[in-house]
Amino acid sequence: MLDALIISKTRIKLLMKFFLNSATSSYLRDLESDFQESTNAIRIELNRFEKAGLLTSSFSGNKKMFFANTRHPLFNDIHRIIIKHVGIDTVTEEIINKLGGLKKVYLTGSFSRGIDSHIIDIVLIGEDIDKNYLLTLVEKAEKLIHRKIRYMLMLPEEYEDFREEEPEAFLLWEM
Repeated sequence: MLDALIISKTRIKLLMKFFLNSATSSYLRDLESDFQESTNAIRIELNRFEKAGLLTSSFSGNKKMFFANTRHPLFNDIHRIIIKHVGIDTVTEEIINKLGGLKKVYLTGSFSRGIDSHIIDIVLIGEDIDKNYLLTLVEKAEKLIHRKIRYMLMLPEEYEDFREEEPEAFLLWEM
């Protein structure tokens, strides 16, 4: 979807990185290793986003760290577009509306770090979740969004230990 609107692959990767999870921060060399692209291409796009006010920056030692500007008037709109592009909105709605017993849904893995992937990792927190029905929903959602979904079910008390191991987990939904 975004490929038809935005020609620059680097720009799309940066939008994914910073606008999927607004808590994400990164610096040029880190982005270079994540994206496997030249620093010059990344620097040009970072400067454009910063000049437009979509990104802010600060220095941490000698590293210039970039962050999404959550106060920008377009932040929420861009965030929703990225969520729709990835297909997370479809996955979340399908699962939440029909499962029952669900308390929270977290995004983990590559997408929680703002890196595009063909696999969406989610953690479902709750009790008495119908696993067979969940599998049916996941299969339907995968066909809709053309991505694989890897999920993990946990009881609320189990998740606290996991949360410490997965600090970049991104809360998608909470009852």
